[in-house]
Amino acid sequence: MPEAQFLIMGDIAISPIASYEQTPSYEPGDNRRWTKMDDIDLEDDIRNVVTQEAAIIVDVLCLQRDNVLGRIYGLVERNTRERLEHLPNRRDTVLGILDYFKTSERNRCLHFLKTMWMFCENIPLELEIKVLSIAGWSFDTGMTTIHFADSEELPPSPSAKRARLDHVQIYTSYMRSFLQQKFERVTKDMAKKVCLDTMYLSLRQRGAARPRAQEGQEPGPDQRESAEWLLSTTGRVVVVLGLAGSGKTLLMHCLSHRWAEGLYPDIQLLFLLEFRQLNLVSQPLSLKELLFQFFLPPEGGEEQSEAVFSYILDNPQKVCFIFDGYDELGAKFTDPMTLGSTLDPCQRLLMADLLSGLCSYKILPGCTVLITCRPRDVSDLFGSSSCFVAELLGFSQQQVREYTEEFFQEKGDALKEKALSRMMGSRHLLSMSHVPALCHVCCVCLDHLLSGEVSQPAAQLPSSLTQIYLHILSAFLSHCEGSGSSLAATYLLQKYRAQIAELCKLAMDGLETSRIVFQAQDLSPQLMNFGANAGILSRVDLTCPDGSRSLGCAFMHLTMQEFLAALHLMTSPDVSELKLKKKLNLKSRWIAKSDPRTVFTDSLHLYMCGLAAEACTSSLVVLEGGEEVRGVVQRRQAAVRRILLGFVGSASQTGPKIVELCRCAHETQDVNLAAAIGSRARFELRNIRLNPVDMDALAFVTSAASQMVCLDFGGCSIELECLNIIPNIKNLEHLIFRSRKYDDNFAEALSSILPRLESLKQLDFISGGLTDAGAAKLVTALESCLQITHLNVSDNSLSDESIRKITYLFPKLTNITSVMLGKNNISRDGIFILVEKMATFLNIKKVHVIGRKEINVFFSPNSHTPGSVGMDKSEDIDTAKELILNECSLRLAHLASLCSKLKNCASLKLLNLSSNSLESRGLRKLLGLLPKLGTIQEINLSENEVDMEGIVFLSTFLQTQKDIREVHASHNGKRKLILKFNICKRDAFDPLTSDGSDLHLHKKFSLTQSEVQPAIMKRLCRNLVKCTNLRELDLSHGTLKYESIEKLLDSLPHMTSLHMLNLSHIQMSKDIALLFMRSLAKCQRITAVNLRPCGDAFIMFLQAKAQAATCKLTQYELNRFDVVKLSEILEDCQHLADLDLSSNSLRDEGVKSLVDSLPKLQISRSVCLNDNRLSQAGVVYLANSLSTCEKVAVVEVSLGAEERSWIHLAQENDAGKTLSLTACSFDASHLQQLLEILSSCPRELKLELSSTTLDSQSRQYLLSNLAQVSTVQTLELSNNGLNAEEITHLVKQLRGDYRTIRIEEPWIKKEAAVSLVASCLDLNPRTGEIRVEKTCFHLSFESHPHSEVSFENNCLSEVHSLSLVDCDVEGRHLSLLQAPIQRTSSLLTLQFTRLTVGREGAEFLASILPSLTSLRSLSLNSKGETLSKGVICALRRTQRQLQSLSLSHHVISDDAATALGGVLEGLTRVRSLNLSYCSGWTSAGGRVLVRGLVQCLSLEEIWLDSIQLDEESTVCLAQGLQNMTSIKKISISKMVLGSKGSSEVLSVLACLHSCTGLQEIDLQGLRIDDQGIEELVKCIPKWTKLSKINLSENCVRDQAGEKLVEALSHCRELQQLRLSRNKLGTSSAARLGRVLPSLRHLTELDLSENKVCSEGSLSLSQGLVSMKTLKILRLTSVGTSDLGPVAACLQHCTSIEDISLAWNECGNEVVQKLVEVLPQCINLRRLDLEANNINTSGAKTLATCLLSCPWIEVIRLWRNPIVKDDHILRDRRLNFSST
Repeated sequence: MPEAQFLIMGDIAISPIASYEQTPSYEPGDNRRWTKMDDIDLEDDIRNVVTQEAAIIVDVLCLQRDNVLGRIYGLVERNTRERLEHLPNRRDTVLGILDYFKTSERNRCLHFLKTMWMFCENIPLELEIKVLSIAGWSFDTGMTTIHFADSEELPPSPSAKRARLDHVQIYTSYMRSFLQQKFERVTKDMAKKVCLDTMYLSLRQRGAARPRAQEGQEPGPDQRESAEWLLSTTGRVVVVLGLAGSGKTLLMHCLSHRWAEGLYPDIQLLFLLEFRQLNLVSQPLSLKELLFQFFLPPEGGEEQSEAVFSYILDNPQKVCFIFDGYDELGAKFTDPMTLGSTLDPCQRLLMADLLSGLCSYKILPGCTVLITCRPRDVSDLFGSSSCFVAELLGFSQQQVREYTEEFFQEKGDALKEKALSRMMGSRHLLSMSHVPALCHVCCVCLDHLLSGEVSQPAAQLPSSLTQIYLHILSAFLSHCEGSGSSLAATYLLQKYRAQIAELCKLAMDGLETSRIVFQAQDLSPQLMNFGANAGILSRVDLTCPDGSRSLGCAFMHLTMQEFLAALHLMTSPDVSELKLKKKLNLKSRWIAKSDPRTVFTDSLHLYMCGLAAEACTSSLVVLEGGEEVRGVVQRRQAAVRRILLGFVGSASQTGPKIVELCRCAHETQDVNLAAAIGSRARFELRNIRLNPVDMDALAFVTSAASQMVCLDFGGCSIELECLNIIPNIKNLEHLIFRSRKYDDNFAEALSSILPRLESLKQLDFISGGLTDAGAAKLVTALESCLQITHLNVSDNSLSDESIRKITYLFPKLTNITSVMLGKNNISRDGIFILVEKMATFLNIKKVHVIGRKEINVFFSPNSHTPGSVGMDKSEDIDTAKELILNECSLRLAHLASLCSKLKNCASLKLLNLSSNSLESRGLRKLLGLLPKLGTIQEINLSENEVDMEGIVFLSTFLQTQKDIREVHASHNGKRKLILKFNICKRDAFDPLTSDGSDLHLHKKFSLTQSEVQPAIMKRLCRNLVKCTNLRELDLSHGTLKYESIEKLLDSLPHMTSLHMLNLSHIQMSKDIALLFMRSLAKCQRITAVNLRPCGDAFIMFLQAKAQAATCKLTQYELNRFDVVKLSEILEDCQHLADLDLSSNSLRDEGVKSLVDSLPKLQISRSVCLNDNRLSQAGVVYLANSLSTCEKVAVVEVSLGAEERSWIHLAQENDAGKTLSLTACSFDASHLQQLLEILSSCPRELKLELSSTTLDSQSRQYLLSNLAQVSTVQTLELSNNGLNAEEITHLVKQLRGDYRTIRIEEPWIKKEAAVSLVASCLDLNPRTGEIRVEKTCFHLSFESHPHSEVSFENNCLSEVHSLSLVDCDVEGRHLSLLQAPIQRTSSLLTLQFTRLTVGREGAEFLASILPSLTSLRSLSLNSKGETLSKGVICALRRTQRQLQSLSLSHHVISDDAATALGGVLEGLTRVRSLNLSYCSGWTSAGGRVLVRGLVQCLSLEEIWLDSIQLDEESTVCLAQGLQNMTSIKKISISKMVLGSKGSSEVLSVLACLHSCTGLQEIDLQGLRIDDQGIEELVKCIPKWTKLSKINLSENCVRDQAGEKLVEALSHCRELQQLRLSRNKLGTSSAARLGRVLPSLRHLTELDLSENKVCSEGSLSLSQGLVSMKTLKILRLTSVGTSDLGPVAACLQHCTSIEDISLAWNECGNEVVQKLVEVLPQCINLRRLDLEANNINTSGAKTLATCLLSCPWIEVIRLWRNPIVKDDHILRDRRLNFSST
């Protein structure tokens, strides 16, 4: 094969310096080049030249300096000059001058041309030559007649100027000849003649600020042009992109050849430079040196060089530079921003700076520049702002066929036909042949394979690019064997293994050192000869930087160098896996400017992957040395595949890198690797060009995956023939095309393959150039795609005709679910076509139209038959349809047509006609035209210009029509207008019955953000009063006049079914608010009034007379006169329970007025006066109400950061009164008044003082007087800054009987707490109980039989209880108590909790316990401390009368357990024993302890939670329990019993038969199963006094649960039932629902984390109706969201305080039930709705309900889909956190 034949379409290796023997040479002055001018008549045609070149002359003169133009102006005669002076601009003046010379005499015209030629700059070369040819003979003599000013620069002499033109013309001719010869050498052995008309480019323009397209940003549509376009216009920078082998180099030579033939006349000089040659230059060069050393040195020496370069500088617009092969340059272009504004073209610059300056026009602005490079390198090139990017397109399939035919033309018809059949029949070969050079390679490969079939078996066609190159290598090697050789590839590889290894190493060295051209010394002559003879290397002449020439070589193509380098990496023993990983990286088609330059390696990774294929193993084994290294080769191949597999999960793999990864996988032919890559559900490809090779790789990868895949092409340039590859993707489910590039032609090509896409379900053809013609093709194709579920043709140019054709598909596509048609040219008629089809076809579920933006049709896949006119109205709700026509410009005239198309659509559920122009008349007509839509649920007529007349009509409609449920209107009907209906099988527009049987239908009328005039209000109320089932009236965010409110209030008592009147955010004055307050007295059904000037405001009603009402009037700035008016109004309200006047700035006077009126008011529960700017005087007024008003029970006041003031009225069973004061800093006068009030209080009083700041004297005064106030029975002092001295003084001074004090200060802990206790024991003989818990000090005092108490024997007989609980006390602190306690022989209870006893503590206990002869209860609860022997010894000294012992949380060793067991044996009278959470003993120690424990036969209470016993100890305990007949309370939760677990539990449960007096039992966490429950069920009926049972965290199943619940029905005293975290189900819940009515004392029920399910919850709710005493209900995670019945029954649980419905996925339906009952649950404090499915709307409903439920403290809403974007959700009682 001739060497040049391979180089046809690729980047070629050719010498930049050719032999010049045949180049024509011209001498200066040689007139042969002027032959065209010889025929000109110089005498007659001088004026003709001016006339013919007038336009060019005008352009030249307009650009000259003023002095030059003035000299020419002076040649014009005087009269003409005067006329020209009055012209408006320079151009008109120049035109006038030229007109003058056109008609002037010959000599004057000749003088004008001489002057212009000598003085003007930048004259085009053609014009200059023409002028010189005509008038040059007289220039030298004419110069003497021209005069110059002294300061004027002399022009060049005519002879010098003529000589320069001669040099330029000679060099131009020389350049043309050189380029023609160069083109002939390049194309000498081409298989096919180059035709620029058949070479196409894809164009786009880019700015310098955007070096590359960003992913997700679609570039403008590509412009398709022939290659002639590149030089059709000058003065621009064009980057020509193309894949390796696409023909970029050949194209540049062709353009140069065409210029040399005389085309492109605007270009005078064309320089063709190759980067592979420039890559050898390292030193700085000037532009002149670059052009004349590395392209074509001028023959005329330095003089010619200067002349040509001077011409280049003066005429850059006439110069073209072609730089070929930027991918072969070893460095990036310099960023032009770093080069300065301009560069001196004569300055020596680095190559990267010089080339960057040319491309960015910092050198020679206006010149023409062409640069070729590979696509990924385009971001390196910093072009001018007008830079174009032109991508060279590859072969079409027809061109592949033509090229193959011409290649095999002379090889015989049989071989040609065979090769053509193989080429066109192989998908892989056809895809690769898209690149022209690869097409040639494939032909060579076929020639080699098919020619060898004569002597060898038929070879399998290569399936990857790498395998083709392996065959090409064999074909090259066969040249070394002589012509016609067809030796086996294995033989050739084996024979030339050494030479191949050397060439591979040379290729790798070149890539690593950025070399593509090698000098002779880089390789041996033998290797160069071998490579040249084989065709692998090409000899080239090199121009050295110093201008000398030398011989070198290059690989015949850069891709061959990359292939051989990959072969080196895969066969060299020196290459480690780490180096393989370093070399194998994915090449994105986009690179950033900051990315490192990786030259010459665009395909290296592909060849590495291809060599990792199993098909290449044998060749690699041969090249590496033989079969003995096969394992090494296979391991290296596996390493490459493993590295590729590591790229699969990388999050940084964008579209281009994904395509590259697919290419790599395709080269490996590894199906498993391909499956891993194809496992992603979506391939997003944006703004890149995809060629057939890419598409083939995508098909290979996606087809290997086991899951369905989506291909998303956005802005990608795809040749139409590439679409033929898509059907090879067998699991393609979703196909997306989004770009204006995709037009009708693309749609037609796509239509041809759609029927073959059998797995395709979703097709998106969006944001494209699709018109009706293309859509018709798609529709025809889709008729065969019955599997399609989704079609999207939005944002195209479709008309109504396309819509009609698409609707023909609806009955045919039986699986269709959605069709998107928005952003097309669809009119109202087209939309009505869709409406008509919706009424016709059952499978159309929804038509959604928003103007032209959205036109969507949704389908139900369950029904696909056309409907009939008489469709049954009882159609299943699943077939309900929705029609949404927004912004469609619908008017009254269109309604008849619309309704006629809907007349057969009986299953219409939603009709949305918002944002049209129907007006009130349209509203009336619409409701009149739709009388038969029995299933309609909602009509939306928002923004239809409806006025208040329409709203009044709707109020009548709401009154008269049965199934209309809600009317929502806003802005007087202009904005929102929605009608909602109940679902009913009967006619939706039937009138209401007259007998009131429809009262169950709750209706709502909402008119928000509207100004309702009195006349309109009167008409509305007249209609709404007649609406007997109106439940809610919403007038929020509106404007109401006083007269309008009067009309409303007059009608409220007659709206008997009204539940809520919403007045939120209405500007409401104090007078209007007081007017509304009168409704409380007028309407006894009102249960809540909540008013504020602008905020949430409402009035709540009950169906019957309300027993208690709440009134909240806030933020009104009420004064004392307003309070008087309000009090007068409220005097007539007999059912007022709560009055809230918070945030009204009442101040002290307003509060006093209210307190004075309080006895007259019939308030039953509370008065809230928070945030009213009170002072200490106001506090005194409030405190005085305890004395002046008998029914006041509690007064709470805080003047802290958050001012709070509450008055609580006496309830049933309230005995005393309470005054709580926080942060109230009184002065002396206020203290005196306060003490007087306390003294005059008629009943016993509890006084709470917190955070009160007083000076020392005031504190002393207060404490001394408080001690004397007998009415204060309970005194609580918190954080008032009291010290120990003041506390002891108070204790000493206290008088009276049965008084209690509680003092909390932060210093009361550790030794200070012990010291305080010791001091108080010695102060007051009435002290009965002393307790310190954390930092709180408690004392209680008891009466004494004698008025005077004396000390006898230092004994304080009244102290009976002493406790130190969790106050950081240690044993060493207790010595202070030793003496006082020893004198307290009457001490009954001694408690030390979380005490660190230690040695000193044990000694203390040992010293005091013997003296406590009356001690009955001893608690030594630890915090994990080891129980010491000292403490046990102290226990031995206790008297046998000890009745209660608690040692919980101790670590007890075996010795201690033995000792403790002995102590327990002696406690014969003990009734309560607590060893919970004790640990530390072994089995032996546990047995001894239990033996002692079971001797306590008088035990009534025993706590053994979380202790561990072995089997023997468990049996012993069970037997002991059987003998403890007095036992009442047992707690063994989470107790670890033996190794067998369940059997030990059974033994314990079996021994409980005798415990007939049992009242409480805790069996939590014992893993009790059904067998255990059966044992327990035998005992429970005997426990008739059982009040509490805890069986949580066990294994009780549903069937056993039924038996358990049935047994519990005998426990009529049961108060607490905990069954959470079991396996109970519906049956257990149902049985419990039947049992609950018999458990009349039950206060707590916990069924959390059981699968109660919907049926069980319904049964449970039926039982809860009778639970009047229930306080706590926990139904967390019970396996159903249908808890509406449970919520509804809560209104019967009148004592309920705490409810949990968390983790049940409950929705707004449950919320709706809750808000209906919460106002009746007046004892509810906490509601837990965590982790449900309550949305923002539901949360707002709860927040609104909270306003009428002041008793609720918190509603937990964490983990619900709620957006807290509304003010109403800021209520502090709504908890959105996890705690």
